[in-house]
Amino acid sequence: MEELIAFQNNLLLQTNNRWRRYLYPALLENRGLFGLKGLRGVGKTTMFLQYLAYDYTDKEKGLYVTADHPYFYSNTLLELASEWTRYGGQLLLIDEVHKYPNWSRELKLIYDGHPELTVLFTSSS
Repeated sequence: MEELIAFQNNLLLQTNNRWRRYLYPALLENRGLFGLKGLRGVGKTTMFLQYLAYDYTDKEKGLYVTADHPYFYSNTLLELASEWTRYGGQLLLIDEVHKYPNWSRELKLIYDGHPELTVLFTSSS
């Protein structure tokens, strides 16, 4: 978990708030599960990082991960969500979820099993 938090914090340090995509306000709505699909390079990752850095009120309870991180070679999304809620986490941002096998099944399990957790995810396919 500490490795993921350190990775997130490094990305947040590089995130700026100079301009935002037109879909950005959709992130501000409180939802249990929200997916953002789009082509590579259109700003999905930047939107998630801006949201966590500038608009999410309790930053210690939000976690950004990318599904192609080596952490997921030996851990599942469901395990991450369970551990994150034990840490007191309330927001989980999952980038590149399409790179994770059986991602839709695990997102459903997370949504059903952790109603206290808001999950936002991106996909390119």
